[in-house]
Amino acid sequence: MWCEPTVLVYALRDGEVLLMHRKQEPNLGLWIAPGGKLDPGESPYEAARREFTEETGLEAQDLKLRGLCTLVPFLKQYPWFIFVFVTTDFQGTLNADCEEGNLAWASLDMYFTTLPKPQADTIFAPRILTKAEGLFQAKFVYDAENELVEWIEHS
Repeated sequence: MWCEPTVLVYALRDGEVLLMHRKQEPNLGLWIAPGGKLDPGESPYEAARREFTEETGLEAQDLKLRGLCTLVPFLKQYPWFIFVFVTTDFQGTLNADCEEGNLAWASLDMYFTTLPKPQADTIFAPRILTKAEGLFQAKFVYDAENELVEWIEHS
């Protein structure tokens, strides 16, 4: 079974996080971190730097791997393996509107409590973004209606 490797990059500044309001599937209408799939021969770190720049116009100067998440969807042939990075050091000019969605800064509180986001992100984002260090690892299992039915955190 093939695993679809992807990356997410959370950019943080002054209690805010940079998010994308998706305007296409997957995650249409939801707020997510910028990211995407690894290209052939690319490391997760290289993909995170590339995807972050392509989607935001910003260049991450530091990327810290903070999460490893496996999403096992019922309706897909393969699970997603997500490398979750965090950056607090970036430069450039933000491109607020990209092909995948509109970018905006939101307070961490707003992101955690009111913004609609994918079910797994509701669980892993607070754990990754509120701790200074450590690596969050978990598996998220979905049913035929694409509803989260189980998640297992690995210590």
